Amino acid sequence: MKPESQRVQVVDSHTGGEPTRIVVSGGPDLGSGDMANRRQLFNDQFNDFRSAVINEPRGSDVWVGGILCKPIRPESVAGIVFFNNVGVLNMCGHGTIGLAVTLAHLGRIGPGSHLIETPVGEVRVALHEDHRVTVTNVPSYRFRSGIELDLDEDGTVAGDIAWGGNWFFLVGDHNEDVRFENIDRLTRIAQKIRGALEQRGITGEAGQQIDHVELFGPASHGADSRNFVLCPGGAYDRSPCGTGTSAKLACLMAEGKIKAGETWHQESIVGSVFEAQGQWQGDTVIPKITGSAYVNAESTLILDPSDPFCMGIG
Repeated sequence: MKPESQRVQVVDSHTGGEPTRIVVSGGPDLGSGDMANRRQLFNDQFNDFRSAVINEPRGSDVWVGGILCKPIRPESVAGIVFFNNVGVLNMCGHGTIGLAVTLAHLGRIGPGSHLIETPVGEVRVALHEDHRVTVTNVPSYRFRSGIELDLDEDGTVAGDIAWGGNWFFLVGDHNEDVRFENIDRLTRIAQKIRGALEQRGITGEAGQQIDHVELFGPASHGADSRNFVLCPGGAYDRSPCGTGTSAKLACLMAEGKIKAGETWHQESIVGSVFEAQGQWQGDTVIPKITGSAYVNAESTLILDPSDPFCMGIG
C-alpha cells in the first residue's frame, strides 16, 4: 500500500518584498516548552520538514518560514519558530510583520496590540490599517565597534557587531556602491566579510556566530540610509531587515547619532522602507520597527513520500 501523503497548510506573504511562509497546520508537534526549546527540538528532529517547506521545488533560498505554535502565556496570541533554507533562526523581524498580517487574514487578531512569543523572547505587534505593522522587538545592543577587516584585493572595511534578535556585522566604512544593480558584487563582498569574521574567530557575545552581514550606503525615497543584508543561507534580504534595523538603531543610539524616540528610515536594496524608533532600557535599546506586509497565497503543500525530492533540494 502506498504511504499517505502529508498535507501542510501554509499562508504566504511578503514584507517589503521579502517572502514569509507560515505553517498554520500539518507541521510537527514541537511539544509544550517555551519557543527556545521548541526551536531546538525543530532543529534537532525536523530538519527534513524544514527543507521540504522552504527549499526547492516548493520554495527557494529567498524564503523564510515559520511554524505557528500554541503560546505558553494565555495573553499571547501566538508562538513562532522561524527558519530558512539552511536552518533555524533566532528571530525574524520581517517575518513577524508577515505573521501579524497572516493572523489578521485568518481572523485570529484585529487592529491593536498583540503579544507574540519567539525563541529569543516576547515581542509585541501593533496591527494598523493598510497592511502596516509595528513590531516592538527584543532588547538590542551594540557589542563591539570599529572592527577592521582586511579583504585583500577588495581593501579594508570597518564595522560594528550588534544584536537585534540575530547577530550582525554592520559595515558603513567600505568602498561599495550599495545599489540594486550591484547585488552580485555586494553578495560576494558580504560573503568575504563573513569568511573573514570566521577566520579571525570574531563572534557575537558568548561566542555566538555572526550570521548576518549588513552594508550601508546613501538612500533614496527620503530614507536615511540604504542597506544590503546577506542572510545566513546566502540570499539577500529584499526587505530592510527588521532585526538588522534593530541592530543598526542600537548602534546609532550608542553613538549619539539619533536620540530616543527619533525616527530612522531604513531603505532596503529593492527600495522598501522600514520606520524605526528606539527607547533606552538600561544599556539596551527597545526598537520599534514599522513596515507593511501583504498576504499572497493560501496553499496546501503535499509531501508525497514517493517523490524523490519530497524533502526539498538543499
